[in-house]
Amino acid sequence: MTVEQASEGFWRRYRWAVAGAATGLAAVVGTALVVQAAAAPACAAPPVGGVAHSGKATFYTLTAEGGNCSYPGPPADGLFVALGPSEYGAAAACGGYLDVTGPKGKVRVKVTDQCPECEPGHIDLSAKAFAKIADPVQGIVPVTYRAVVDPPVPGPISFRVKEGASRYWFAVLVDNHANPLSTVEINSGGGAFRKLQRADYNYWLAESGAGAGPFTIRITDVHGYRATAGGVTLTPGKVQKTKVYAGSTAPKSSAASTPTSAKPSPTAAASPTLIPAATPPPAVRDEGAGAGAAPTTVVITPPPPGCG
Repeated sequence: MTVEQASEGFWRRYRWAVAGAATGLAAVVGTALVVQAAAAPACAAPPVGGVAHSGKATFYTLTAEGGNCSYPGPPADGLFVALGPSEYGAAAACGGYLDVTGPKGKVRVKVTDQCPECEPGHIDLSAKAFAKIADPVQGIVPVTYRAVVDPPVPGPISFRVKEGASRYWFAVLVDNHANPLSTVEINSGGGAFRKLQRADYNYWLAESGAGAGPFTIRITDVHGYRATAGGVTLTPGKVQKTKVYAGSTAPKSSAASTPTSAKPSPTAAASPTLIPAATPPPAVRDEGAGAGAAPTTVVITPPPPGCG
């Protein structure tokens, strides 16, 4: 991957800060040097659920699209966060959620971006999220934050095959998976699932391709929840919305099974509905997303080992 590709998300980021006692706010743009895709630390990992972290928060504005996690746009509610390299973990944190508490209150935010210059404990909130926990004129405030385990999500799992994908090179973006993902696997018709490799811009890759499709894709999150959806087509640049919910986020009225520690088997495949990638909404836009259709069975397996 080129430096230009690695820095793609960061050129759209502007951070706001207060300089001394000045009341005006100044926008600062990052440079190419600080956005090179250096390898993540050996044990870089997203924040762990249930563990409180103390640090500081600033805020920024996305000028377009959805940040280094490659989502087509910011969350519809405008509440999101960028993490420093050690917590971003080469995209391992993407799609997870944090509860952040500041001087004025608490807010829940989705991890959608990386803040290349943020040290451990420094999180960079969207302007709307920061305003819920502090007065924006402060620019930087002390906070505590923790990862949310099994948060509710706006809808079922969706997939987006990357532009340029073919039967000889495959890349897919997964969204609405609630908890950060540990593995994504693909089956292109018969045989065993094969693991995809996560890029630091949050697409999952099969460098030698995965065939012509349609595909069945199986995801496993960091807590061991697994979900499987079929009928994913080789249609680059389109969001394919499934009927499958991740983790235990299914609506209470659904027929999702109780998680079990038994060895999982693939769930019944649910064909996704193809919808065009929407024009990214502004970060301050506040609207809900549809709950989607009923999910298929979800089972739990022991979580994969993490950094020691």
